[in-house]
Amino acid sequence: MIRKPGFIVLLLVLIITASSFIAKQSLKGAWEYAGGIYNGKKEGAPTDYKLQRKYDKEHFESFSIDSSNAPEKYEAGNYVLHGDTCIETQTFSGPPTKVLNIPIPYLYTIRNDTLTLRATLPSGMTVEEYWKRMK
Repeated sequence: MIRKPGFIVLLLVLIITASSFIAKQSLKGAWEYAGGIYNGKKEGAPTDYKLQRKYDKEHFESFSIDSSNAPEKYEAGNYVLHGDTCIETQTFSGPPTKVLNIPIPYLYTIRNDTLTLRATLPSGMTVEEYWKRMK
């Protein structure tokens, strides 16, 4: 007969050990904007230019790219992942913004090659953005 307290401790040790081998999720890489939903209104990706994001372990940079000009950085900052939340803090913005240096929590998911970011911004706007991993 198995004693319940010992069995529970053994089960917890096994769960903790197994979870330590699960790879941490990462946003590292290059992503291209594929559209989104803003305050319930669906919006496609622009056709005359591209928006791309590059993530490393702790930082991101966003670029606007069209065929006639060099890539233009329009925002950059830091991020940290906590469970299903990505907290982004924009530290640079080309256009004027009211969210500079304000941490914004996004619920994020990665399915196949698509990163989805969902949030309610400090202005009250709801956003759901789709970013495709670039090869």
